[in-house]
Amino acid sequence: MKKKYIQIVILALLLTATQSVIAAEVKLLNASYDVSREFYKNYNSLFIKYWKQKTGDDVTVNQSHGGSSKQARAIVDGLEADVVTMNQSTDVDILAENQLIAADWAKRLPNNSAPFTSTTVLLVRKGNPKNIKDWNDLAKTGVSVIIANPKTSGNGRYAYLAAWGSVIKQGGKPAQAKELLAKIFANVPLLETGGRGATTTFVQRDIGDVLVTFENEVELIKQEYGADKFDLVYPPISIVADLPVSVVDKIADKHGTRKVAEAYLNYLYSPEAQELAAKFELRPRDVKIAKKYSSSLPSLNLFTVEEIFGSLKLAQAEHFKDGGFFDQIYTKK
Repeated sequence: MKKKYIQIVILALLLTATQSVIAAEVKLLNASYDVSREFYKNYNSLFIKYWKQKTGDDVTVNQSHGGSSKQARAIVDGLEADVVTMNQSTDVDILAENQLIAADWAKRLPNNSAPFTSTTVLLVRKGNPKNIKDWNDLAKTGVSVIIANPKTSGNGRYAYLAAWGSVIKQGGKPAQAKELLAKIFANVPLLETGGRGATTTFVQRDIGDVLVTFENEVELIKQEYGADKFDLVYPPISIVADLPVSVVDKIADKHGTRKVAEAYLNYLYSPEAQELAAKFELRPRDVKIAKKYSSSLPSLNLFTVEEIFGSLKLAQAEHFKDGGFFDQIYTKK
């Protein structure tokens, strides 16, 4: 009887331990750029459901949002993010340079680890009273332009590069591009550190005639504040903004979350996630889904960073480093 009792006790303990393991919850922290929060809020629910059905495990995904470059610096300074979902590869490279991520991170997932893209557009007041149609219009006297700081925000950086590249694509010279950017930023009354801050300035504080921002931010603004208040303007030429993702190797391994972190990013390429991205005005890699949403994500005349600047890293060194072209043209208000 005693032996049988001991066996029952041991079995009960093992069962309790097994249940504890099963009940254990995996937690991920996703550090992302600030105008992605609505998409990832919905994507997290989608992934959590998928992972539960696939493995039976529970996952909690927490979010940290801010200017893309600011987020990268926060991770270097100690923010323990398991994954990053950024809007420019240079911010992931910063983490690789600090040995938090493998140097070949871009080769680990399709499309250089960018599951979708965006582009830079112009949002104007209803009726477009300043008749803004192109990048040159942002340089006109009397036009107030809201752009995030390109030294701290990927949103602002792509806005700057889009305007510069539009000159080069039309046969202009770098000196002409620099002149255009100098005039545009002379019309910028203040620089917010991130894209969402720029949105707040334009929408809630009612400052500026035009907001230069990512395409996916526009629909969110219309939904929250009313489509009758703003008009979307697609400039004749704009830029492809790749939106790269990566596991933060050092932190995921420390937390023991690599398996779930990798699955979290891989699932971004699934048809379900690609469709969700399209619903949030992010341009999916899935060709069929992109075609399905062509009315809200129309085909545009877009150039890549590589076409004009060689790479984001080269653009960073020439335009956004201390003393670079941006510092040369921008006078703080």
